[in-house]
Amino acid sequence: MKGLILAAGYGTRFLPITKTVPKELLPLGTRPALDYIVQEFLDSGVRQILIVSSRRKRALEDYFDREIELEGSLSRPAHQAAIRPPDAEIFFVRQQRMEGTGAAVLLAREFVGNDPCVVAFPDDLHFGSPPLTRQLWDLYDQTGDAVVALERRPEGEDISRYGIADVEPADAGWKIRGLIEKPPRGTEPSRFISIGRYVLTPAVFDALVSLRRAHPGGEFFLTGALNQTATAGGLRGCEYRGVRLDTGEPDGYYRAVTQFWLQDPQYGPGFREYLQALLAEGHG
Repeated sequence: MKGLILAAGYGTRFLPITKTVPKELLPLGTRPALDYIVQEFLDSGVRQILIVSSRRKRALEDYFDREIELEGSLSRPAHQAAIRPPDAEIFFVRQQRMEGTGAAVLLAREFVGNDPCVVAFPDDLHFGSPPLTRQLWDLYDQTGDAVVALERRPEGEDISRYGIADVEPADAGWKIRGLIEKPPRGTEPSRFISIGRYVLTPAVFDALVSLRRAHPGGEFFLTGALNQTATAGGLRGCEYRGVRLDTGEPDGYYRAVTQFWLQDPQYGPGFREYLQALLAEGHG
């Protein structure tokens, strides 16, 4: 099992902090968001991970490296454990030009070889049992098909800003007929949105290579290769189980930070009292 994390974006929604601090290192509790994706991979059995980064994000590489001087200055085992690198092989490749998700995924082709791999965006976090990566991989094991994580959204909600899956029932998961990017409201083929977590098969990479050759220029996205795979009958949808936190925009990030602190066993009770006092005083 191999994992790919796409982390080369500029993070413009969080400027000015992301001028110097990668969005992937913004904290949730005392850990950066990216760390939760890596932990999910580890909990699912993924031990080889490639992170697509950029020249402005050397801090990502530093975070997963050893800090010898700091290790030597720490006497408490808990502190030493907190900075210990994860038990995985973590590699980095830099995306020199921001040319879209398809171009970013293609940078992993040599790393992936002829194996399937799970792909994640570091601002889309999931917490559940089994982990989302394991849920997707189990569906791949059953079918041999590429897999897209899906979230069912309620009737009446405007989902026109998402990629929507056109699905039909199947023996395992959902059979995806195609993915439609941002359809006009009222024309959605289902209530299932794609949440940006995948298991990609060699067929998807072959489609990416073919489409890249014919691409006229500009941003090159993953959706075309997924749709080509769907047309060939090789794409499934997995309706995930668990809790999803979308930290890709400030509103979602603030909500996630609040949720993390409220659930913290040490600081949560005091933080809850603080919020309640603020509301009682009319500050919220």
